[in-house]
Amino acid sequence: MNPTQTDAYLRRIGAERPASPTVEALRDLHPRHLRTVPFENLSIHLGEPVVLEEEALLDKVVGARRGGFCYELNGTFGLLLTALGYEVQLLAGRVHGDEGLGIPYDHLALRVRTVDGGDLLADVGFGAHSHGPLAFGDRGDQADPGGTFRVVEAGDDLDVLRDGRPQYRLERRPRMLQDFRAGAWWHSTSPESHFTRSLVCSRITADGGRITLSGRTSTTTDADGRKVVRELGTDEEVLAVYRDGFGIGLSAVPTVHGPGRSGQFG
Repeated sequence: MNPTQTDAYLRRIGAERPASPTVEALRDLHPRHLRTVPFENLSIHLGEPVVLEEEALLDKVVGARRGGFCYELNGTFGLLLTALGYEVQLLAGRVHGDEGLGIPYDHLALRVRTVDGGDLLADVGFGAHSHGPLAFGDRGDQADPGGTFRVVEAGDDLDVLRDGRPQYRLERRPRMLQDFRAGAWWHSTSPESHFTRSLVCSRITADGGRITLSGRTSTTTDADGRKVVRELGTDEEVLAVYRDGFGIGLSAVPTVHGPGRSGQFG
């Protein structure tokens, strides 16, 4: 990632280049990313390739001003943090669900080493989650606008809890971006993946709330949890929410195509 790309990425999220890779700088960059780069799975239903390679990720998130799901968002954020001088490790996670843990390489999160405060857990790719990074080695409650979080031992792994409920289990072994290709392929193509069965585009708002577009349902939640739900009737209304709410300009409304008709994978 060259300096020009780094500067363009920082402009994308409305951030200044930090003087050094500190805890304070990461705590600024993390919520800025969540406010400006949406969690979205539109590529799966638009027939667009999902490519876990550096240039492709930067072209999508920085060049096209799009979002993505965990592999793309945390993969790209990891590139930015590395370019800014942080030491970054990619960690593989499995999401806790009603039927137990998800597939291997179900999720990608970041272990980030700073120059002044040890290791932090950064995650800008889990949808509704912490607004700031979490202290990786802290085993107590960690207050955040997104809830109360805790990182706990789970044998050789770690469980990340939100308000007492386990969200995902992380391995501690560092991985490479290409290791996640099988998980991204599964989530992009499997009939069992919720990404092939639904459309989502979501980000936090400046006041700490959230705006989400699921198909034709727009939900805005304020920082106190109050929701306003609108069912959008026309294509023009849907496209306006993508444009005005997420900065994504589309020529046609994406629709769920289901497994077997999703985007290419590379």
